Amino acid sequence: MTATDLVRPLLVVAVLAVVPWLGVSNATLNFLVYMLIVALAAQGWNILGGFGGQYSFGHAAFFGTGAYATAILQVQLGVNAWLGLLCGVAAGVAVGLFVGFLSFRSGLRGSYFALVTLAFAEVFRVVANAVGFTGGAAGLLIRLEPGIATLQFADRRITCMLVLGFVGLGLVISTWLTRSRFGAHLIAVRENEQAAEALGVDPMRVKLGAIALSAALTALAGCLYAQYFLFIDATVAYGPWISVEALLAALVGGAGTVLGPLIGALALHGLGEATKGIAGSVPGIDLVVFGVLLILVIAFLPGGLMGGLSRLAGRLRTLGRGRKPAVEA
Repeated sequence: MTATDLVRPLLVVAVLAVVPWLGVSNATLNFLVYMLIVALAAQGWNILGGFGGQYSFGHAAFFGTGAYATAILQVQLGVNAWLGLLCGVAAGVAVGLFVGFLSFRSGLRGSYFALVTLAFAEVFRVVANAVGFTGGAAGLLIRLEPGIATLQFADRRITCMLVLGFVGLGLVISTWLTRSRFGAHLIAVRENEQAAEALGVDPMRVKLGAIALSAALTALAGCLYAQYFLFIDATVAYGPWISVEALLAALVGGAGTVLGPLIGALALHGLGEATKGIAGSVPGIDLVVFGVLLILVIAFLPGGLMGGLSRLAGRLRTLGRGRKPAVEA
């Protein structure tokens, strides 16, 4: 990976970094923070599902574990928020490795792997709703104490920049995957696991590495969600909403691409908010937009929005090269 490879991702981050300082409202800042958290979770899903071809329906298992770990450590044990965030990411990685080891050792893939991840997320939701140290059905409320040590900022713009920085980290990791040996092995396993193994690639090791990276980013998104909204319960942490949104953002934006999850999250939630602004408080109108957009992408843009943009750019370059200079008389 070279500095040139990072130009486009960092340019997108730079453009987004300007938006919070343009005098936008708090509602817009809330939207940006939420959208970036979803984009971060989608980047995690994209590593396993997009680059690795292991589609998951249960990334809420990693998101919720990160959120609960950081919340429990702060509320129950008084741990510093930064340390809680690191522990939340580590807990998410541990869950990812556990789920991955059980699944990949059994040779699960495709719909079977997707259903297993969904089952784990549901089991975690039921357990978190029943045990006492998670707050049970009442959930956990993190105390409001603005400051750097608590990762709470009175100025929402600071929070937006913090989350954007982590999204930028996700873009760097995704770019590294497109240029690294590990990324090449991951794509080889996705395309043909038996052929990759015949060439000396260890599929088990590669897939475990992918699910660890994927779980780390998704758990990080959960930690940031808990730290921003200061509340977490089983339905929020382990509910299907984050699994669906992470999957949709990656698919709509372009699975297996660097910018796809971020572009997909922006498109989904941007159109959803615009529709709610036009249609008013119609229940579920944003979900209708999600469904319609997904259908359109699957039907006309199988490579997602990034795939469509790449094909458009290729056609424009072809047309540009096809033009012949006028012959002077």
